[in-house]
Amino acid sequence: MSILITKDSTFIIQGITGREAVNTTREALDYGSKVVGGVTPGRKGRDVYGVPVYDTVKEITSKTRVDGTVIAVPAPFVRDAAFEAIEAGIKIIVIVTERIPRREVAQLVELADMRGARVIGPNCLGILSPGEAKMGALGGRADDVKKAFKKGPIGVMSRSGGMTTEISSTLTAAGLGQSTAVSIGGDAIIGSAYADLMPLYEADAQTKAIVIYSEPGGQMEAQLATWVKENNSRLPVVAFMAGRFMDEMPGMRFGHAGTIVEGKADTTAEKIRRMEDAGITVAEEISQIPDLVKKRLAEIN
Repeated sequence: MSILITKDSTFIIQGITGREAVNTTREALDYGSKVVGGVTPGRKGRDVYGVPVYDTVKEITSKTRVDGTVIAVPAPFVRDAAFEAIEAGIKIIVIVTERIPRREVAQLVELADMRGARVIGPNCLGILSPGEAKMGALGGRADDVKKAFKKGPIGVMSRSGGMTTEISSTLTAAGLGQSTAVSIGGDAIIGSAYADLMPLYEADAQTKAIVIYSEPGGQMEAQLATWVKENNSRLPVVAFMAGRFMDEMPGMRFGHAGTIVEGKADTTAEKIRRMEDAGITVAEEISQIPDLVKKRLAEIN
């Protein structure tokens, strides 16, 4: 099993004729994912690696089942693209675009909640279930994905798309495959934080442990710690916290828009304290993660 996507999941790509979206389409198809259509207004009748292009989402959903969409349009058009997909009944919305105005992200996330859809991102590389499908650009080329990701029992979540692959590759090298890896997005407002995805992993019998890569700024780690404690999670969690140096530099940004340290609660020291209080193991180095995961798994078996 996996979360969010399987080998039977179908999805479309909005903005499919853009340069990055063309690459994403090719990589997804090479991996065996089911891309059933693309949307670029005014480009109907064309195709991208055999994937037909339409003017609207509804033209596709009226013909075939569409489980998800990858939105790769310029920032000014993301909200409308998301609204179009959500209102067409699509339930998984992956937004790779970054620097979308916060108000517009909040609006599209609210509509998704109202319609029972889930947003991943913005500013993310998407979702990958090894041996099943990949939705987005996570992992890059299919050959590279097959080296870095292997099917297994570890769920991976990260604000950084690149570190999602790095951690998965580190786990794979140690013989620990992944159930589903999710690049949740690095913007200040995102659709699905760690705690939002935990119930899905918790319900997945294949997933036996969770690894997260975290950064300074925001309340996601506090929310995760609270969720783990309040729900008495069966899943051991191992975390790596980047940017510890930022505790001495309030207001500094660490790569992503969501990593501004605005107060004590946003510091890495406070995040680590809260996670450890909830029983989450925090690694000092990424290389330690596999051994810590194995240790936590041995403790519950």
